[in-house]
Amino acid sequence: MAKVEAIIGKNDEAIVNFEKVRAIDPYVMTYMDEYAMLLKMKSDYSKLNKLVHDLISIDATRPEVSVALSVLWERKDEGTALSYAEKCTRINERHIPGYIMKGNLLLSMKQPAAAVHAFRGALELRADLRSYQGLVHSYLASSKVKEALYAAREAMKAMPQSAKALKLVGDVHASNSSGREKAKKFYESALRLEPGYLGAALALAELHVSEGRNEDAASLLKRYLKDWADDSLHVKLAQVFAATNSLQEALTHYQAALRINPQNEAAKKGLERLEKQMKGVDPDAPEEDEENEVDDADGEVEETELL
Repeated sequence: MAKVEAIIGKNDEAIVNFEKVRAIDPYVMTYMDEYAMLLKMKSDYSKLNKLVHDLISIDATRPEVSVALSVLWERKDEGTALSYAEKCTRINERHIPGYIMKGNLLLSMKQPAAAVHAFRGALELRADLRSYQGLVHSYLASSKVKEALYAAREAMKAMPQSAKALKLVGDVHASNSSGREKAKKFYESALRLEPGYLGAALALAELHVSEGRNEDAASLLKRYLKDWADDSLHVKLAQVFAATNSLQEALTHYQAALRINPQNEAAKKGLERLEKQMKGVDPDAPEEDEENEVDDADGEVEETELL
């Protein structure tokens, strides 16, 4: 149940079920790397540390342990994290989370071509939405829009009733300003298929914002507040309110995001920017030190031109 919930994006429910499993039998190893990935997404590093420690003490040779270690190291050292993901695929070349983790790390390390290879490796074993998501974003990072669209459509064929696959096609269209109308239709279709799908709602709200429809974005996102205690939802609402100069409401939502996830970088930066706005300071004005750095940089450019 926990694994299925993780795949369909019900992350909180999946975490609860993984915890129930560990309460019944703390020696279960199966799918515990999936649990590690969820804890990382939630920035719950204390539970992630304990999980990895427990898994190592049970059986350090299992591929799940290598993936869990890769997840743990991702924040500290992506190179070490990548070596653990590669170790997983050496231990068991059919262990899909190892390929997904490797692909995500390579994409984060600005190596999209290598990431494509990793995600393709996962898809050769089994159709998995996360592999398709990684593959599409790797192609987009390489500016290969046609290949990204083909991969997204491949996901739709493999999972015809998946709102997330529909959203993936929308993401490809949204990457180009001329494709926004098509993207909107795919996001709306995803929400008709799965009305509670927050990812599609956030993407549609982003489209509304990019086209100046801030009120539409706010009213769409507000509908999700009662069912979702999600930091990214509060961050997006805060950004919308800040754009319409509703600073107090923006402040409330940034604070709500940080209560849910104190590690959310977008919320931290947004709050810092908002506090400057509330003090009447231009948030885009450079600091004194930055001004000096800019001057120095200009000087270097002039010197280069003279040489």
